Amino acid sequence: MLYYVYILTNKSNTLYVGVTNNLQRRLYEHTTRKNHFTSKYNINKLIYYEEFAEALDAIRAEKKIKGWTRKKKIDLIKTINPEFENLLKC
Repeated sequence: MLYYVYILTNKSNTLYVGVTNNLQRRLYEHTTRKNHFTSKYNINKLIYYEEFAEALDAIRAEKKIKGWTRKKKIDLIKTINPEFENLLKC
């Protein structure tokens, strides 16, 4: 099983960092659930993700990234997605 750390954004460029073992399902949940941060702020654009073989490694990476400054998060995103294109392929 693979685990993912991901970063989502919206039109206002708000960043959301999360971790999951099923990226498609988790993104669906973010866009359909009510009273959730990502639904409230319409955060629905996948701009970064990284795969991990171990859950603990993914959780550690998520915590590390959440502690970073906005600039450092943006620099990370640009390493794989310099144009901030939506990586979600439905």
